[in-house]
Amino acid sequence: MSEVIAGITVPDTQLIREATALVREATDDTLFNHSRRVFLWGSLKAAARGLEVDPELAYVGGLFHDLGLTTAYGTKDQRFEVDGADAARDFLLDHGRPAREARKVWLAIALHTTPEIPLKLEPDVAVVTLGVETDVLGLGLDEISPEQRAAVVAAHPRPDFKNRILRAFYDGMTGRPDTTFGTMNDDVLAHFDPSFVRADFVGIIQGNAWPE
Repeated sequence: MSEVIAGITVPDTQLIREATALVREATDDTLFNHSRRVFLWGSLKAAARGLEVDPELAYVGGLFHDLGLTTAYGTKDQRFEVDGADAARDFLLDHGRPAREARKVWLAIALHTTPEIPLKLEPDVAVVTLGVETDVLGLGLDEISPEQRAAVVAAHPRPDFKNRILRAFYDGMTGRPDTTFGTMNDDVLAHFDPSFVRADFVGIIQGNAWPE
């Protein structure tokens, strides 16, 4: 039987059930509830903007978007966003979804910490960023009614969420600091670790191997 939260239906399909089980096993309550809220907020905002999204693709995008922060799926040599994107792509292909659809979800997750660009792409890509920006940054809350907000948070609470998600980001990236270059993620490492030295884009240009 399909689940309905704040008017958004979570489809009752094998793909959805297996995605939920996979992410529930890999994540703690903070990341699991956050990931479900991302799907719900993104779906609510997409509907408010008249965007049509595939609910299964939106669900996998929302649930897998932070999977790269976990010990089960995180690597040491690439951005956590790419880890989650790779896992989502493989999951969808394994479940018979076409490569073009898996590619859209890959982009949705890989770009979800890159402002503006996902919102210029297809709705199945944009929906993840819409959800992330709502849950983490509090952007565009006026597009979601107080009743919808209450229903989503009742289903997936956010106790001390601001502090807990920052800690989850740090724990998932501290072993691969170089992968945060060029993203907002280096802000998190600098917040928790005063000894962290950010790579400097200007310094890289000025100090590179090209002779002048």
